[in-house]
Amino acid sequence: MQFIQQSGPKGGDSIDGRTIEKGDESSVRTATPEEAIDDSYKVLQSALKKEILDLVKKMDPYLFEQLVVDLLVAMGYGGSREEAAQVTKSSGDEGIDGVINEDKLGLDVIYLQAKRWQQTVGRKEIQSFVGALAGQQAHKGVFITTSDFADSAVAYAKKVSQKVILIDGDKLADLMIQHNIGVALSHSYEIKHVDSDYFEQN
Repeated sequence: MQFIQQSGPKGGDSIDGRTIEKGDESSVRTATPEEAIDDSYKVLQSALKKEILDLVKKMDPYLFEQLVVDLLVAMGYGGSREEAAQVTKSSGDEGIDGVINEDKLGLDVIYLQAKRWQQTVGRKEIQSFVGALAGQQAHKGVFITTSDFADSAVAYAKKVSQKVILIDGDKLADLMIQHNIGVALSHSYEIKHVDSDYFEQN
């Protein structure tokens, strides 16, 4: 279904940067209600992500480490927070900020590094994290930052023998929204369509 603008602009007016001449109004297509809702949803999500990141960047570093563990538990790693997760309580953590069980039985563990940074994380920081993993004889790690990663850091993480996952600020906010960490439901809408099969069989 297409929704056509009923009373378009007069000659010389502009829509989306395009000049519409008089008589061309019928060719101007406006968004469907579904498209308008989708566009509005994207605007709201973008604003929410920015607000989340702004707040996370102001958190106490230790509380940020706890947030990271809470997020991974919410994603299904290890079961309950009490049973599966622990956060180091001092800066002398040998490059490891947290440890979480990969599964409820604790058959393997994932080591965490959480950086509440403004600046880009470079290759040097990833190398240090990989070194910390080696020191723990660990094979899996997750490096999370509120900023982003340099291309060299991403390339290095891909080629090391350990499995290292990098999560930047944008992805962190996405995951927090998806798994309801630090957010609450405000509104919910159902959009329904006609079930043509029902009408065809009656």
